[in-house]
Amino acid sequence: MMSLARLMRRPWIWSFVAALAVWLATVAVTGLGGAGGLAQATLTFAAFSVLVGIGQMFVITLGPGNIDLSVPATMTLAGTLALKLMNGAEGMVIAGLGVALLVGLAVGLANYALIKALRIPPIIATLSMSFLIQSAAIWSNRGLRIKPPAALADFTTAATLGVPNLALVAGAVSVLAWVLLNRTVYGRRIAAIGQSLPAARMAGMPVDGTRLATYVLCAVLAAVCGFLLASFSGGAALNMGAEYLLMSIAVVIIGGTAVAGGDSNVPGIWGAALFMFLVVSMLNSYGFGAGVRLIMTGLIIIAVIVLASGRRPGTG
Repeated sequence: MMSLARLMRRPWIWSFVAALAVWLATVAVTGLGGAGGLAQATLTFAAFSVLVGIGQMFVITLGPGNIDLSVPATMTLAGTLALKLMNGAEGMVIAGLGVALLVGLAVGLANYALIKALRIPPIIATLSMSFLIQSAAIWSNRGLRIKPPAALADFTTAATLGVPNLALVAGAVSVLAWVLLNRTVYGRRIAAIGQSLPAARMAGMPVDGTRLATYVLCAVLAAVCGFLLASFSGGAALNMGAEYLLMSIAVVIIGGTAVAGGDSNVPGIWGAALFMFLVVSMLNSYGFGAGVRLIMTGLIIIAVIVLASGRRPGTG
């Protein structure tokens, strides 16, 4: 009983509890026959939110004011350039992924260059950069919708041992993120900077280098997500990353990461991503209109955050 009570005091557990409750409510309408398909779809689409959410979590952990608003534009540009380079050729998949990674690297460096050189808040710097990135995506796309190589499209839509390949990729990234945060000097530096930037500087930590690496990591994960999303959906669209701006922030907050910085939560990202997709599926199943869905989604998210924050003082 004590172990269960201790588990329920973890802020991230409530996102999983909420996801399970919503899944059961949806299955109650659709029937058990659709439960397997719903689980597959949930894992698949949650994987995209997990990838961008982890990157945003690293940035938010740096402390108040740190947030990356260039995530959607980075996804779009990376997916567009990668598909143009591959042009449907099977032998160009690695090159396409390489271009996506280079886009992420360039965006991360540019974001922090604006933050550091111009001394402007990250929210303004990354928002300004997003306009430039989106303009580059529009120029390079020019209304074309190039299909991904068949093997890559098959990989992103297939499953291994019943688990969607995209979920396996996101799971591997999640493990690496947990290791970075909890088992490396870099992770300890992020937490220290988020808890007190002046104290981290006084302690001699490489604050600028750590922050630069974090913004690059966030942009690289957004670029990888864009690469996979474009391959999964059969092409890169100019609005493909739009929904992931608020999503990347929402899964961080609902997942139990401290908005004030200094504390991150990888498991919670998964619970929140599953929850967010299932809420929309449940409301669709119950036949609610778009306006009602938005209102109820907001109310449900607030309820989950209140439950989680009410137990945060008891976490270990």
